[in-house]
Amino acid sequence: MSLKDIIIVSLIFLLDRISKIYVIHLDEILLNSEIITSKFINIQLIWNEGVAFGLFAFDDKSFYNLITGFIIIIILTLIYFIRKTKGIEKYSFIVILGGALGNVFDRFIYSAVPDFIDIHYQNFHWFIFNVADIFITLGVLLLIFSELLMKKRN
Repeated sequence: MSLKDIIIVSLIFLLDRISKIYVIHLDEILLNSEIITSKFINIQLIWNEGVAFGLFAFDDKSFYNLITGFIIIIILTLIYFIRKTKGIEKYSFIVILGGALGNVFDRFIYSAVPDFIDIHYQNFHWFIFNVADIFITLGVLLLIFSELLMKKRN
């Protein structure tokens, strides 16, 4: 990985960390998990012990550790792909890596990932997520977009 790649990953990681620390701090001050509520978006702290969007959340610590180990393998795979790809694919993997490092860091520090962005319309609520999840999603969408472009060219 080049210095530029490391800087991008670090900036994504730091943006994620700062947002989580700020929301956790507000939650402690307000003594409430509902920090901001509005018509379409709420900032509400929840602790996600599962994988993505709270899926596969169990009380079993060995299962939690197994999932964390699997995420570390994915992170190592992302680093491999960053070194082997170029262009938009490479930057897709870089963006995913920045988000993945943010969430795996939380799994080690808190034994859960703080999620806090709740987008909703009337009674429909999307899964609550965080800044790292946004970057992971953007990276995956970029990968899909690049694959579609490649197939269209061929």
